[in-house]
Amino acid sequence: MKYVGQTGSSFRIRFRERFRDFKYGNRKSKFATRLLDNRHAIDKMENIMEATYVTNKGKLMDTLERFYIYRETKINNQINDKLTIKPTIVFQTVLQKDSHRGLTAT
Repeated sequence: MKYVGQTGSSFRIRFRERFRDFKYGNRKSKFATRLLDNRHAIDKMENIMEATYVTNKGKLMDTLERFYIYRETKINNQINDKLTIKPTIVFQTVLQKDSHRGLTAT
């Protein structure tokens, strides 16, 4: 399952922060909280993190983050808070054309 998020930090710094929260049971980040609540394991940074899209922080990054959470929600493959993402006609239209993992909008 995936957790989708954005960062202005390097992956290495972001991973170290999240790993430390997970290891010590701190609930400072939503990522660590989701892992702890759902009893998920954590692996090496190289195995669990990937850049989906690179852009400057701002409205575009916020929209892309919401889209990728929505996309993973549609296939029940995310550990983000499902109540934060609402369907939009734009997201649904893009997914209809998305061949990623055979997704189709419903």
